[in-house]
Amino acid sequence: MPATSTDYYEMLGVARNADGATIKSAYRKLAMQHHPDRNPGCTESEGKFKAISEAYDCLKDPQKRAAYDQYGHERYTQAASGGGGGRGHPGGDFADLGDIFETIFGGFAGGGGGRQQARRGADLRYNMEITLDEAFDGAERQITIETSQVCETCDGDGAEPGTGMRTCNLCKGVGQVRAQQGFFMVERTCPNCHGRGQVIEKPCSDCRGEGRIDAPQTLDVTIPPGVDTGTRIRLSGKGEAGPFGSPPGDLYIFLRIKPHKVFERDGSNLVTEVPISFTTAALGGSIDIPNLDGETITVEIPAGIQSGKQLRKRGAGMPVLQARGRGDLIAEIVVETPTRLSKEQKEILARFRETETGDECPKSKGFFDRIKDVLGA
Repeated sequence: MPATSTDYYEMLGVARNADGATIKSAYRKLAMQHHPDRNPGCTESEGKFKAISEAYDCLKDPQKRAAYDQYGHERYTQAASGGGGGRGHPGGDFADLGDIFETIFGGFAGGGGGRQQARRGADLRYNMEITLDEAFDGAERQITIETSQVCETCDGDGAEPGTGMRTCNLCKGVGQVRAQQGFFMVERTCPNCHGRGQVIEKPCSDCRGEGRIDAPQTLDVTIPPGVDTGTRIRLSGKGEAGPFGSPPGDLYIFLRIKPHKVFERDGSNLVTEVPISFTTAALGGSIDIPNLDGETITVEIPAGIQSGKQLRKRGAGMPVLQARGRGDLIAEIVVETPTRLSKEQKEILARFRETETGDECPKSKGFFDRIKDVLGA
C-alpha cells in the first residue's frame, strides 16, 4: 500500500468496482497487519491503520461510497471535515455532506431543509352503544368528551394577547438545525421552536404557549338509519386540537348495537324465533309479529310445518345503510310440545294415537324402517 496514497480504493488495494465482501476482506487483512497492538511505538503503522479505517468506513456504506465515487476524494473529505470546498469557496460547490446527499438521494436524514409543517392534532375514538330501534329509525345523540381545544384567549397561536412572534435565534427561522455526526451533517427539528421557525415573545397565560387547552366538548351526533355494530361515524375536525394553531384531528364514533328482546340482526335482515303449538304446526294458521316500525306483520303458517323452518317477509327488515330499500324479516319456527295437558286433552291425544298409521309423520316412519333394515328385522 503506497504510503502517500490519498485514494480510498488504493489504500485498501481493491478495484473501484469491488463488492462489499472484497472490501471487507482487504480491510481486515490490512488492519491486522498495521494494528498498533502488533506494532507498538511505530508511528507509521499507526498512521496507516487510521487511514485504512477511514477508507473502510466510507466504502462499506453504500451512500457514502456513492458520494465518494461521484465527487472524488478531495471534495468528499473536505465536506466530511466541514471545511473548504463549500458554497462560495473556490474548491467546490457543496458546504457539507448533507448537501451532497440532498443532490444524490433527494434529501438526507429527513433533510431538504425548510420549516417543518405544522403537526395535525390527534384523531380520537368514542365508543357509543345504541338500541336496535335507534339503528332502525336513526337518531340524534349528544355526547360530551374531554379533549384539547383551541385556546380562546390566544386564538391558538400560543402568544399572550398584544404580543407577537420573533424569529428563532437557534435555527434562524428555518425550523431545523444541523449537527455534525462523523462524516455526516445531520438535520433535525429545532428544539427551541419545535420546527415553527418562530418563538413566542410572551406565552399565553391560559395555555402556557401551546395554543390549546383541555376542556369538555359537547357534540351532536347524527346516527343514520341502518347502522350496525362496527359502523364508524366520522366527525371531521372534532378531534384533538393541533398545537400552535395547526389543524385539529377527527373524532370517530364507533357504534355497538345492544341486544334486542325479540329480534337478532343478520346484516339488513331481522331474525326472530317464533314458537307455535303442535296443533298449529299440524293444521296451519297465522301469527302476528309487531315490527320495529310499529306495524304488525302477519305471517301465514302452512300446515305440516316443522321446527327450524324459516318464513320470510320481504322488505320488512332493517333499512340498508346509505341506500334504498330494506332487508327481510325472517321468522324461524319452533314447534313446541305441550307439557301441561288436561285430562280431556290427554284422552283426545290417546284416541288420535290409536288412529295413527305412520303415514302422518313420514320422516319418523322412514327412520324406523331404516332401523329395521339395519337390524334385519
